[in-house]
Amino acid sequence: MPIQLKILIFANSLQKGVELKRFVMSRICDLTGKGSLVGNNVSNSNVKTKRRFHPNLKLKKFYIPEEDKWITLKVSTSAVKTISKNGISACINKFVKKGYI
Repeated sequence: MPIQLKILIFANSLQKGVELKRFVMSRICDLTGKGSLVGNNVSNSNVKTKRRFHPNLKLKKFYIPEEDKWITLKVSTSAVKTISKNGISACINKFVKKGYI
């Protein structure tokens, strides 16, 4: 599809008030990198259908005293527990060293 046609379709959809579905935020933890897993629903008759297991993600604001500012992260609840145990600065340094960030 040519670029001009894509831009035209995008402009027409904005004029009509239609939301585009491709601008959706991902379901990945900003610190740990946890994402969705794929599995099966299993019925009583043992018929398997595909499903997704999503991580428990929350938008959370954290205060970084070294930089004297607030940051907003989308983190899993297990990452929130780790942050409250070790502190936000230590967790960010740890995850950067491991390569998650």
